[in-house]
Amino acid sequence: MSVMNVRRRLISSTAAAAAVTLGIVTLSACGGSSDAADKGGDGKLDVVASFYPMQYLAEQIGGGHVAVDTLTKPGVEPHDLELKPKQIGELGEADVVLYLKGIQPAVDDAIAQAGVKNTVDVATLTKLEAHGTGVGHAGHDHAEGEHAEGEHAEEEAGHDHGSEAGNDPHIWLDPVKYAEVAKGVGTALEKADPANAADYRKNTDALVKKLGDLNTDFANGLKNTTTKTFITTHSAFGYLAERYGLDQEGISGIDPESEPSPARIKELQDVAKKDKVTTVFFETLASDKTAKTLAGDTGLKTDVLDPLEGITDTSKGDDYIEVMRSNLAALQKALGAK
Repeated sequence: MSVMNVRRRLISSTAAAAAVTLGIVTLSACGGSSDAADKGGDGKLDVVASFYPMQYLAEQIGGGHVAVDTLTKPGVEPHDLELKPKQIGELGEADVVLYLKGIQPAVDDAIAQAGVKNTVDVATLTKLEAHGTGVGHAGHDHAEGEHAEGEHAEEEAGHDHGSEAGNDPHIWLDPVKYAEVAKGVGTALEKADPANAADYRKNTDALVKKLGDLNTDFANGLKNTTTKTFITTHSAFGYLAERYGLDQEGISGIDPESEPSPARIKELQDVAKKDKVTTVFFETLASDKTAKTLAGDTGLKTDVLDPLEGITDTSKGDDYIEVMRSNLAALQKALGAK
């Protein structure tokens, strides 16, 4: 087990223990009860979101009827979130906890071991898929003729970040899957707050419409390109690549902080030459050192492809839709869209 994974498990265990100590006792927001959740003093439904993609759903669908608090603050890499006792306490006070199992170990352990019941795991609202570790073409573990051996195999063994059975958790980067999730979240909020169910349905429909338009723009914008291959530091774009017929080549795996092996770097250099890759993408919340090194060695450009795990001052947009459109523009430029 890698040092990074050991550290994460220690963090997760500490967070879970703190949750038990605080004695989280909650009511189910999406169970069979028809009783509305106890609202805060302002009359709003208190929603705790694990990180930005969950926050965006809660705000868009909940509108003025919800007060949303996010466990992962802007600028914090969500995979390595450490839960403070105050944040764990907020889980117990929330009317709804919205999270995605498999992407933040500390959150998963706090909820599972503390027996929190008022949760919506959005991973259950759509079908998750295994994209390997993301170190090969989308939907495949490796480039043609390559197999995980030696150092590379050990490197991949450390990539246990992700959902059960090795499934890729980055579903929000596919507008179609994100829309499926939005519908499920809308239903959960309706059950938690029946008095405002009509508004939640209206807001859900509006968000699904925006995501549908975004999907259309991606499909049309990436239909005709010079190349279908893009290289990225963080292999978060497996669903997006599969949706629009692209090939994602990850420098590292799903874990944005893992280091690639020398063999992987050589493989990427060969792929870049063979597939006429022009750009190596990096992200806003992780180091760009490896991406710039690879780009420099191969004569490629660099650009940002944002996995939308958080919005900061450096994000190319103020919300999910704007940043996704920036991602589309970056891909069109890099892939030679016609």
